[in-house]
Amino acid sequence: MMPTLLSRQKQDAPMKYLKPVTASVSLSSALLLTPVSLTAQAEEAAGTEVVELETFSVQAEYVVNERLDTATGLGLTLMETPQSVSILTAGQIQDQNLRSLTDVVNNAAGISSKAFDSSRNAFSARGFDVTNYQIDGIPVTWDGGSSAGETQTDTALYERIEIVRGATGLLTGAGHPSASINLVRKHADSKELSGYVSASSGRWDTRSITADVGSGLNSDGSIRGRFVTSYEDGESYVDYAANEKSVFYGVVDADLGDNTTISLGASYQDNKPTASQWGGLPIFFSDGSLTDWDRSQTVGADWTYWATDHTTLFANLEHYFAEGWQLKLNANKTESTSDMRLLYLYGAPDPVTGEGMGASPARFDNRRTQYDVGARLSGWFGLFGRQHEVVLGATRSIQDFDYYNWTADSTAPVGNFFDWDGSHPQPQWSNHYRFSDQITIQTGYFAATRLSVSDELKVVLGSRVSDWERTGQNYGTEMDYSESGVVTPYAGVLYDLTSQHTLYASYTEIFQPQNYQDRNGEYLDPVTGKNYELGLKSRFFDDNLHATATLFRTQEDDVAIDDPDFVPDPESNQLAAYIAADGVVTEGYELELVGDLSEQWQISASYTRFEATQDDTDGSLNTVNTRFPGELLRLFTTYRWDRLTLGGGVNWEGRSYTEVTNTGTGEPATVEQEAYALVNVMARYRFDERLSAQLNVDNLFDETYYSQIGFYTQLAYGEPRNVTATLKYQF
Repeated sequence: MMPTLLSRQKQDAPMKYLKPVTASVSLSSALLLTPVSLTAQAEEAAGTEVVELETFSVQAEYVVNERLDTATGLGLTLMETPQSVSILTAGQIQDQNLRSLTDVVNNAAGISSKAFDSSRNAFSARGFDVTNYQIDGIPVTWDGGSSAGETQTDTALYERIEIVRGATGLLTGAGHPSASINLVRKHADSKELSGYVSASSGRWDTRSITADVGSGLNSDGSIRGRFVTSYEDGESYVDYAANEKSVFYGVVDADLGDNTTISLGASYQDNKPTASQWGGLPIFFSDGSLTDWDRSQTVGADWTYWATDHTTLFANLEHYFAEGWQLKLNANKTESTSDMRLLYLYGAPDPVTGEGMGASPARFDNRRTQYDVGARLSGWFGLFGRQHEVVLGATRSIQDFDYYNWTADSTAPVGNFFDWDGSHPQPQWSNHYRFSDQITIQTGYFAATRLSVSDELKVVLGSRVSDWERTGQNYGTEMDYSESGVVTPYAGVLYDLTSQHTLYASYTEIFQPQNYQDRNGEYLDPVTGKNYELGLKSRFFDDNLHATATLFRTQEDDVAIDDPDFVPDPESNQLAAYIAADGVVTEGYELELVGDLSEQWQISASYTRFEATQDDTDGSLNTVNTRFPGELLRLFTTYRWDRLTLGGGVNWEGRSYTEVTNTGTGEPATVEQEAYALVNVMARYRFDERLSAQLNVDNLFDETYYSQIGFYTQLAYGEPRNVTATLKYQF
């Protein structure tokens, strides 16, 4: 749909029985095979000939049952966590060939992505922008608008990706009540030489090679190392565009005795795109009619690029004390840089001549250096004859962000945009100057406990106290504002209806500082994000299949709006004033099913529906953040027959739209993306225990859709059908 503007037994031989295939599968699956196993053993004891099949180690599980720190820091399982948490495991990432963080978001429950342009993406959940990220549970800050390619982070670095939806201020500090994305690094967990090498080839001459190798580094394996590298090079469905990506990651994990482990590591990612786009294609012609471009059309030039690189150094220490107490210390240093030569095309071309568009070349470079440290002490205590868990923690981050600009000495005319071939001349650059210099410091102290009121009833309580400050200047405007002693509460209750079903409710908060002043020159209190959640979590097949149903209400309070009674006072240099008002309110529900339906059958399915509204100044209720869909359906499933695995699914998004101004007529207009579905399929064949081949087809039916609508009254098209073949060797 076009987007709208918008074992067979021999008869004469002794009876033969197949021994069950040995695989790393769940206990419930093993129990399902027990009768077969017992029969085989009985027949073998009776002298019946038995054929043994070659065994394979299958590691494509979609469910995680270990304890996680992402939501509360308490080390709770998904069933014990009173919030919506989704995890994309290494198995699912491999099956769906998800290469970047944006790929993961586009296939995860309850969260969606829209492009700004060819190098930047925005994420949204429950009607709010996603601004909170963690790496191994330590909060980090990324800004999508001044991106250094973070949304294109390669998944080869990570074991899994965890997403907590709603307000996550207990652990992340400042942000919006949308979601927090935690990237869990790979670690050196093998004492023997193991790993894999894979090579892929896809459409548009895209090729990649990845290696992931781990081993013990001494005789007893108490010191272990792991190295990951990936290289990708290819063109694009967009004219003249290409990208070269290099990834390196290394980590050493060492046991300092029986109770202490230290991890030291570093990662590096370098993106070198060419013919990068800044913005998108025009929506309207000069007469107000709608454009209809080929999906390959571009506004990039042969000299434009948005090059980025990221370097991270980290150190983690874990120590286990007596009586089950644990200490975790973490430190990260991340440095991200961008080098940009860009061309922004604006205006509305003539529908006949293609004339009428303007050009604005730009050159920028930026550097973001961030230091993050954290400490957590967790354990248990006894009270009223029962055992309870507790965690105490502190985090501190310092981010230094510098943005530089260059002046273009001249700008050539665009001419007939219908003849655009990317050869627009690059201007000469001069006058390199810094236009933004910001330092942001955030410190937080938090505590949480899980109280075991009874065998069935658990209560989770927590709070965080945060200090936040930003100093510097932006476009010549001095910045010096802060928040101190901001209290962020957390409360949840869980009741086990049975051993398989848990009912839960939770209230969580988050805050976002704002640089707005009232009529007295005082800064407004931070925006408070609140999330109310009621849900049912269920587990089946011995905890190998999880189902969740959730109702939620998410809102922001104390949002700045113009003070209608304020009179500008030139003498005090205050020309605007603001008051706090109720902000966006989102109400909706989510359904999710993920895990193993059988030993051979995995599934990940979710459906999300919500509406985000805000009261207007005249009392009317408006639907907001409509650039992102209010309905999402994600489905992917695989089934394995011995050596062959087949899979497929669909990503369906409901209607989204943006209110813009028609650049041809000057009248209000609506740019709409109708509901659409992308069907993806895969097949994998294991030649033996080590060698496999995989084929992925994304957007099987070549659906035409928009990857962004209305950003600066422009649009961009999503990726057409893509085919990728991968050969993988494990050892």
